[in-house]
Amino acid sequence: MINQQFEDIIQWDVKTWSKALKFWERKVDWSKQKIALELGARQGGLSLWLALKGLKVVCSDYGDVKPLAQPLHEKYKLTSFIDYEDIDATDIPYENHFDVIVFKSIIGGIGYGNNFERQKQAFLNMHKALKSGGVLLFAENLSATAFHRFLRRQKTDWGQAWRYLTRDEIHLCLQPFQKVEMHSTGFFATFGRTERQREFFYYLDHYFFNHISPNAWHYIAYGIAVKS
Repeated sequence: MINQQFEDIIQWDVKTWSKALKFWERKVDWSKQKIALELGARQGGLSLWLALKGLKVVCSDYGDVKPLAQPLHEKYKLTSFIDYEDIDATDIPYENHFDVIVFKSIIGGIGYGNNFERQKQAFLNMHKALKSGGVLLFAENLSATAFHRFLRRQKTDWGQAWRYLTRDEIHLCLQPFQKVEMHSTGFFATFGRTERQREFFYYLDHYFFNHISPNAWHYIAYGIAVKS
C-alpha cells in the first residue's frame, strides 16, 4: 500500500515515480544541503519532501504557485521552511545560489510545440542557478513507445502538444554538468486509469516488464546531475 506522505509528495502514479525519490534519498549527502529550489511545483509535493529534511525551499512554478502549493505545506506545518515564487524554468533569476534543484515532469511542457531549444535552455538555467557542487535531481516523462505516445494524444489534453524527451536528448541537455547518473523505469503502470490500477501495474513492471523491455520503451527517466 502507498503511505499518505508518499502520496502527498508524488501525487500521481505514486509507486512508479517514487523510484526517483528513493534513488535521490540514497545518492545525496543530505547533511550538506541547505537551500533548494523546486521547479514546476504545482501542489508542491517535492518542496514538502525537501522541507521535511530541514532544507530552506523555494517552491516555484510558472504562475500561481502559492495558492496551489501552500495548503499541502500547511497540512504538515512546514510553511516556515518554504518561500513561494513564480519562476519560468527557462529564465531562473538566480546564479550560483542553490545546493539542490529538483523537478518532476515539467520538461515536456516546456518544449510545447516541439521546441527542443527551450528545453535545453531550461537545463542551462538550472546549471547556472546551482552552486558549485550543487545537485540537480530530475524525473521526467520519456517519449517511450509509439503506443504510449498514441494513448497520450487520445487520453490527455496536453498529449499532442508536449514534447516528450528521449534518453539521448536528456543526456544532451545535461552536458554542462560534470557528473550524471540516469536510470529509467515503467512500461505498463501508466496505462492504469485509477491509482489502485497503477499500483497493481507497477508490480508487473517491477517484477517483469522493466526486465524484458529495452530502456527506450520506459516512460520515466530519473537521476542526478552534479555541477562542477
